Amino acid sequence: MMGRTVLAVTGTLVLCLSGSASSATGSDLPGIPPETVADYIHAVIEADRTFYTVHVVERMQKQGGAPAAENWRAQKKTLPLPAQFLMEASDLAAKTGTKVRYRLISLWPINPNNAPDDELEKKGLEAVRQQPEQSTTATVKIDGQTYFQAIYADRAVTQACVGCHNAHPHSPKKDFKLNDVMGGLVIEIPLSK
Repeated sequence: MMGRTVLAVTGTLVLCLSGSASSATGSDLPGIPPETVADYIHAVIEADRTFYTVHVVERMQKQGGAPAAENWRAQKKTLPLPAQFLMEASDLAAKTGTKVRYRLISLWPINPNNAPDDELEKKGLEAVRQQPEQSTTATVKIDGQTYFQAIYADRAVTQACVGCHNAHPHSPKKDFKLNDVMGGLVIEIPLSK
């Protein structure tokens, strides 16, 4: 790690900067913009979720193994749906005390809890639907705390996503195709401790 200084170690995430630091506390080191932090978090969440969807859920379904099901806790030999996997991971992360929040939302939610919370989120979803390669960002207040909020396009990465959403009896949209934007991943990062 020549020429690199470890700035923070949190769980398995290590943030590094090129160059050297002039103090052990890091108080005079430049900060990482919240947009960049959100992009890092998004990359990890998207990679984990895509891997789970493609290499666990879809593979098991193709091989006749355990299917993904909404009531996976009650039914033996079933897997959580990819959206449930993300929600469970978010809940577990929150239990560590971190104030970083993430969740899925959609203009066509199967679960009403996954609808946009307000007009700002609805506009963010419309924006990422029009330009999926670009996130939308805002500063929002949640329970008196100021957060940086980023919304990223959530795409149908496999035929399993498309088939499930199109066939679900509570789905308000039944014509998704592979790679369509199905909703958005919201990441919220507190701007103060």
